[in-house]
Parts: sequence; C-alpha cells; structure tokens
Amino acid sequence: MADNTVDIDIGQVITEKLIDLDVQAATKEGAIAELTDLLVANGDVQDRQGFIDDVLLRETEGVTGLGQGIAIPHGKSKAVQNTTIAIGLSRHDIPWETLDDEPIRVIILFAVRDVDANTLHIKLLQKVAVMLSDDEFIANLHKVQTKQELITLLREQQEGDDYS
Repeated sequence: MADNTVDIDIGQVITEKLIDLDVQAATKEGAIAELTDLLVANGDVQDRQGFIDDVLLRETEGVTGLGQGIAIPHGKSKAVQNTTIAIGLSRHDIPWETLDDEPIRVIILFAVRDVDANTLHIKLLQKVAVMLSDDEFIANLHKVQTKQELITLLREQQEGDDYS
C-alpha cells in the first residue's frame, strides 16, 4: 500500500531560521512565544498573538508533551501564512504536561494554515511521529550542538525511513 507521506521533506521544511538552540523561556507559554517569534520573523506567521492564542487553546485540549523531554505543540490558525515547523532546544528543563510527567527540553512547534489542517498538517505530524519513535534519533536530538547538525539529523532520519 502506497504511503503519500514521502512527498514531504522535513529537511526542506526546517531551515536554520526556524531553529533556536538556546530557548531562554522557563515556561511553556514563554517557549511557545519564543518559537513564534522565529515564525513571525520568517514570514510564516502574520499575527503573533493570534497564533500564540491558537496554540495555547490547543494545549488545553490535550497533552502535547510526548515524554523523553520532547513536546510538539501545534496550532491551526488563520495567522499562519505557510505551514511549517519551528524547533527549539533548551539547556534547562521546562515544565510541561507530558505523558511521562517529566519536563521537556525539545519543542517542535507546528504552525498550520487553516486550509492545511487535514492534509499537510497530518503528513508533517506523521513524519515527526515516525522520527520520534526512534530512541536513537531522540538521543541524538538531545545532543545537537549546531543548527546544521539538527538539519542533518532530520534529513538522515528521513532518508532512513522505509515507507514501503
């Protein structure tokens, strides 16, 4: 059975401009705001506060902290111009509602245009979910030191995926 997720290249979606290797925020709300600033600066989000409000509303609907120090907050929003992902790494623990009740250090923030809510959004979530099911990938993600190293890790992980 063919899987149509292969047409999305996470390594192309993520650029250095959408990566923050030193998130300063001490709270979930602060971390979401910091990553939203990257999306605004890159032209992917037009209404900063509108997008943050949509992400925080989604946060009330269910846990986005997957465990192993990773959270995947996301928001479908009219404020989003281009469906994309921003990634933030923190050198300190950030309290977050997680499946393992542990704080997080990796935030993968999905910015989703309303019109992409049931197509590209699902494909991106699926790609990330596959990557995050690999313990070695997660271990390497926590060790990333440079933006290029993170992009390379994402590309290598994707190339290793077998969707057939």
